[in-house]
Amino acid sequence: MDFNFSEDQEQLRDAVKRWVSKDYTFERRNKIIAAGNGKGGYDAAVYQELAGLGLAGLNVPESHDGLGMGAVDAMVVMEELGRGMVMEPLAQTLIVSRVLSTFADSAIQASWLPKLASGEAQISLAYQESASRYKLDACQATAVKASTGYVLSGKKVLVVAGDKVTGYIVSAKLDGKPALFLMERSAAGVKSTPVGLQDGSRAAEVTFDNAAATLITLDGLSVLELAVDTGIALLCAEAVGVMDTTLAMTVEYMNTRKQFGVVISSFQALRHRVADIKMQLELARSMSYYAALKMETPSAERRACMARAKYQLGQSMRFVGQSAVQLHGGIGVTDEYMVSHCFKKLTQLEMTFGDSLHHLGEVSSRMQDTAGVFA
Repeated sequence: MDFNFSEDQEQLRDAVKRWVSKDYTFERRNKIIAAGNGKGGYDAAVYQELAGLGLAGLNVPESHDGLGMGAVDAMVVMEELGRGMVMEPLAQTLIVSRVLSTFADSAIQASWLPKLASGEAQISLAYQESASRYKLDACQATAVKASTGYVLSGKKVLVVAGDKVTGYIVSAKLDGKPALFLMERSAAGVKSTPVGLQDGSRAAEVTFDNAAATLITLDGLSVLELAVDTGIALLCAEAVGVMDTTLAMTVEYMNTRKQFGVVISSFQALRHRVADIKMQLELARSMSYYAALKMETPSAERRACMARAKYQLGQSMRFVGQSAVQLHGGIGVTDEYMVSHCFKKLTQLEMTFGDSLHHLGEVSSRMQDTAGVFA
């Protein structure tokens, strides 16, 4: 099997890498966070720059003005965005593009996919509720059929950039069964309250009271599982990028910081710790590739693979983040230094789309009777 990236993928990586290094500096990121006044950073201009690179249309079919690329291409992009810890919600656009292009009817696709590809519209996944933990079938929001479509009532939490996006894909129960709907943020009865997240990014609590929505699919649970699995694969790639930056900064610091008249990178115990960090990073990278390559497999296999990938990524993120802070000492937890932001980002990613303990349970529950050394 050939694991080399294609020429197009390498060109895509280079384009995103150049944009991150030139246009999304640590200083610009900090200014965006500060402009959020504690409610999280978001910059519409940054998102339009991403759309200008064609990234918003990455997973949109060419028939709807997108690039029609796949999971590996998205992985390449998210890894590079992770290196710069870009906060703008491109991953949500990639998730929504897949859901709409696969399950929405032709009218919804024609109306929304070109807008997503151009950056004119942004849609976030709104499925989490306060009491649901990480269970996708735990849903209190309800939908009722109306004369002109459907109306939804309920509340969703941690909706990415929920007070800034154009609309949401909302999970709600219709006749007692989960379904997915497309709702515009401007619809009557919709209210969004922004909240700042640990890594400086922005989310919102979204409430809706008899708000008009359009049905996407009655098979809400399986499609939501696909959406979350897509998010996990993208998150794994993003986390690898963050860890790459974290390791590079740690090595650079150790090669300049001196104790007892010598650089601390000469201390054998610290060199061993860096080797352990590198090992965890490469384990994470291999599982990120694994997640991207398994996105097109049948749902049962895909779900099991994403749980395995997210568990390993969770272990790696925690180890890399904590070790980097320890090797830096006090400077590693200051807001003025990027490594502290990397640590916050990795901590938040570990809990997104299910934390490590949740996915360990998922892996365990999906083991076959033949699993194990003695099978």
